[in-house]
Amino acid sequence: MIDKTTVAGIVTEWLNGRDYFLTDLTVSQDDKIVVEIDHKDGVWIDDCVELSKFIESRLSREEEDYELEVGSAGIGQPFKVHQQYENHVGDEIELMTRDGKKITGTLKEVSNDTFTVSVKTKSKQDGDKRPKMHLQDQTYAFDGVKYVKYHILFK
Repeated sequence: MIDKTTVAGIVTEWLNGRDYFLTDLTVSQDDKIVVEIDHKDGVWIDDCVELSKFIESRLSREEEDYELEVGSAGIGQPFKVHQQYENHVGDEIELMTRDGKKITGTLKEVSNDTFTVSVKTKSKQDGDKRPKMHLQDQTYAFDGVKYVKYHILFK
């Protein structure tokens, strides 16, 4: 079986000096290797091909037969690493709380343990005759939500 640590080292070597970052790496029992990378401005297919060839040049099919898949994290997929949160500060995101509540708002801030989302809420404040839409900041722990992902708007 191919060692995940070995593959991670190869991917890290390729990532060195590039603006790409690793979001996920799996090696199954039957030696299917899946590598997901991301970049602030998106992932180019040419770079996925280059990484795939780089990995293949470092692993021997003579010793172990394997299947290799290299791709991007996917724009509609949940965030997996801290860098994805940082890259989407200022963007519209969707999150699901642990109790199943779906929230959409603007990712405002990211720290080591938490992130803050600016959410439109309807409330009546002092002096208001009727409830109005207001922005309210809500802070969540990374492990306090089921998922966070980029919110795709269709206009």
